Amino acid sequence: MSVYRFSVVTEKDSDGYFAFCPELQGCYTQGDTYEEVLGNIKDAIRLHIDDRIENSEEIPQSESVSLTLMDVAV
Repeated sequence: MSVYRFSVVTEKDSDGYFAFCPELQGCYTQGDTYEEVLGNIKDAIRLHIDDRIENSEEIPQSESVSLTLMDVAV
């Protein structure tokens, strides 16, 4: 069994939580709680990777990720 590391971005809004994996285009999910969305995105990533392996596709990996919140006055 191989272990892969991916970045996951989570956002909270009035409807709950949204998460996506930037390295895997189209790999996103939602959940009512933070814990739920983390479980959901882990499942989504696993399914995405299984599909890539089955189709002999490359599995992208990032070496470094940076995320910054920035206030911008307008």
